Amino acid sequence: MVIEAGTLVDLEVIVLPAGERAPQVPEDTGKVDLVMRVKGRLTGPAEPGGSGEVETPVGRRIRGTVLSVNPPYTHNFGEPVPELMPIGGELRRLLKEAEAAHDW
Repeated sequence: MVIEAGTLVDLEVIVLPAGERAPQVPEDTGKVDLVMRVKGRLTGPAEPGGSGEVETPVGRRIRGTVLSVNPPYTHNFGEPVPELMPIGGELRRLLKEAEAAHDW
């Protein structure tokens, strides 16, 4: 299956191969590649599991192994922290009071 240029894909890029990692990393960590994953739009046709180049939303061009097509965004910011919930309202109140106290 060929993936068309312009399709959103997820790439895996080896940043540092095993054995080339910094000497201070733990021994078991140094035995594996340091990899990054990048989402972007293919600049040319590619096959799943093959090499491909993407252009990221900020214009970078990166080459790596195509992992998936139309990958979902699965990150989140975790559970709400109840203690932080009122901060937005409190800040708006403080800013309004400060504005009222000054003739800007």
